[in-house]
Amino acid sequence: MQNTANLYETDFYAWTQQQEELLRQKKINNLDLIHLQEELHLMGATEKRELSHRLEVLLMHLLKWKYQPARQCKSWTRTIKVQRLDITQHLRSNPSLKAKVNEYISNAYEKAVIFAADETNLDEEVFPNNCEWSVAQILDLDNNFLPS
Repeated sequence: MQNTANLYETDFYAWTQQQEELLRQKKINNLDLIHLQEELHLMGATEKRELSHRLEVLLMHLLKWKYQPARQCKSWTRTIKVQRLDITQHLRSNPSLKAKVNEYISNAYEKAVIFAADETNLDEEVFPNNCEWSVAQILDLDNNFLPS
């Protein structure tokens, strides 16, 4: 069997398959624990980034909806709907992230303001400093909530 640390550097996919087989065979002492720990950390970080990114897109479109009512369109409505569905599915798959949704909304809102200002050509100061909507409003799967 090829050295696991070397395989990690030269063929990541082969390394994952090797690590999976070692786990299946319960050959714990042969595992590349340093890289496994690193990859597990990165996997968790990826799940958090996915949630944050989807919240940024959703909040940006909610801001655009509120602050450019004359430009509201079906495309924005669909984007809002899709992001809500994707966020809900993501939280279903990663229920421990639910406890941090308020924190992620707060962080995502900062970027959403920047993106919304860019797309609307409005000054960032036009938008509130903090998100004015509740989690329930933001994630409203019935799509009854659209800011006015």
